Amino acid sequence: MPADEETYDVVVVGSGGGLVGAYAAASRGLRTLVIEKTDRLGGTTAYSGAGLWFPGSAPLRRAGVENDVETVRGYLREIVDDPSREALQDAYLRTGPILIDELEQNPRFGSFFYQPVPDYFAEKPGATAAGNTIFPAEIDAAELGDLAPLIRDPLPIEIWGGDPASVLTGGRALIARTLKAFLETGNGSYKLETALESLIVEGDRVVGVEAVSKGERVRIRATRGVILAAGGFERNRELREKHKVAPYHGDWSDGAPGNTGDALQAAVAIGAATELLDQAWYIPGLMQPGGRPVFHTGSRSGIWVNSAGERFMNELLPYDRAGREMLRLHKETGVAHTPCHWIFDQRHIDRDSFGGDPAVPPRPEWFESGALRKADTIEELADLIAVPAENLRKSIEEFNSYAAEGVDEKFHRGETAWDQMTQYVIGFPAGPVNYAQPLDNGYPNPLVAPIDTPPYYTATIALADIGTKGGLKTDEHARVLGEDGEPIAGLYASGNTMAAMSGRVYPGAGTPVGSSLVFSYLAALDLAGAAE
Repeated sequence: MPADEETYDVVVVGSGGGLVGAYAAASRGLRTLVIEKTDRLGGTTAYSGAGLWFPGSAPLRRAGVENDVETVRGYLREIVDDPSREALQDAYLRTGPILIDELEQNPRFGSFFYQPVPDYFAEKPGATAAGNTIFPAEIDAAELGDLAPLIRDPLPIEIWGGDPASVLTGGRALIARTLKAFLETGNGSYKLETALESLIVEGDRVVGVEAVSKGERVRIRATRGVILAAGGFERNRELREKHKVAPYHGDWSDGAPGNTGDALQAAVAIGAATELLDQAWYIPGLMQPGGRPVFHTGSRSGIWVNSAGERFMNELLPYDRAGREMLRLHKETGVAHTPCHWIFDQRHIDRDSFGGDPAVPPRPEWFESGALRKADTIEELADLIAVPAENLRKSIEEFNSYAAEGVDEKFHRGETAWDQMTQYVIGFPAGPVNYAQPLDNGYPNPLVAPIDTPPYYTATIALADIGTKGGLKTDEHARVLGEDGEPIAGLYASGNTMAAMSGRVYPGAGTPVGSSLVFSYLAALDLAGAAE
């Protein structure tokens, strides 16, 4: 062994959901190293609300939610419709509750809590309005001490600057709690600014990684194995173009900046099989003044129109479904649906402002950049966005006609439990929602209120994503499979580095982060010889 070669039992590549796998390995006595390409820990998980779609888990039961896991299994089977993914689904459903039970035994994790977030395919058997989503407990930055600056900032802070809140919630809380627990095992360590270059293979087994750490090439051995949990390839234009992941440029992704597919390519180089490489977790993105869209869900008022000035969908569809509908229509109709135009009026500004606080007007840079524009008349607004004025007026008048009865006859906005959740929350809930204060605007369906109070406004909604979801083919123990269908000894994958257990669909809030935690945990169990 070279003198400068470090040795661990387990090496985890990536510090998002894979950090839970690192904790599981370290807590079982395995010396575990996490390597992170960037200078912060958390990856895309840190940006997220850290919802975990874990049917049957203890936090749901504590809240009195008794969703039958067999019914949920049927729901998954129905919407995914891919027998090759059934073993992964079963492993996911079986393991989620076990994982949460284990984490809650460590006081460092606190108690996870349930928040009603309806399943995303309400029309399918087994979907529930109660949902199956739980969230991590918040944590005060003071509890983290010197570790606090290591946690990746929220995406808006990275874009706009400023100081993050002193209390960490959502994904940042999950990463912070897991990091503390991981280090407190006495078996865990990490290296920042350490980028994977290749896997070390001896015989037919992966025994470590080669990486560049702060400019220096290093070799790190892993006597038990390597877990690849480095996110997807959403920030890699070349790979997006190669695998036809729209939009090909990747500039509109909300994935973490280090997610360029290094782990995927290193595994493919040694013969790993792949699946679903044309897929992503899609979202509508609200275009910011700097030209980058940020995750947007819950347009509680207004409508979206395409380049012909025509309304084309229920604007409150669950975000992945909304993104896919934008993409489908963009490809099939010959009319641009991404980016599209969000049209609303002063009523919206007075109620929701442009960020949730009616007391705070939109920042000047929104108007200065053109990301938000306003006009006194619909015709002037149409001219601003270069759509036919007659089409835009027709779209608005048609939508306005639904307000008196509260029924969106064209796209049925406000009829599902997911839609109705937006009466209480703007965007995705990262913490407890006050369900005692529903939206009250005087209309039978509060989510179908007219656009009739000038001035009128327009913002831009683009097709974005929170990561690619195609990747390495794995079995139910998270072992990476070779082209021959057999596991590659010593190599595991989870999260968006592996091909999603949910295939081409997004079942409910917390499936991506939940999958990252479950399969990194299963990898750790297998490495420790304790597979369920």
